[in-house]
Amino acid sequence: MRSFVIVVHVIVSIGLIASILLQPGKSAGLSGSIAGGAETLLGKGKSKGYEALLAKITTVGAIGFVITSVVLVLLQ
Repeated sequence: MRSFVIVVHVIVSIGLIASILLQPGKSAGLSGSIAGGAETLLGKGKSKGYEALLAKITTVGAIGFVITSVVLVLLQ
């Protein structure tokens, strides 16, 4: 049982790392801070596309990581 949870934990960890690294940065330097307000105002939100998918994958991966971590501590 414990080895199965460890394998799941490693898979979830690798998926979480990959989804975090694939996400684009939130700031683009000085030009991003100047144009950032205009993008928000004009509705260039990130509600669609791969960025939203990566955000959901990251959330699910983080929840899975916490759950498998707690299960591993309880099995120890």
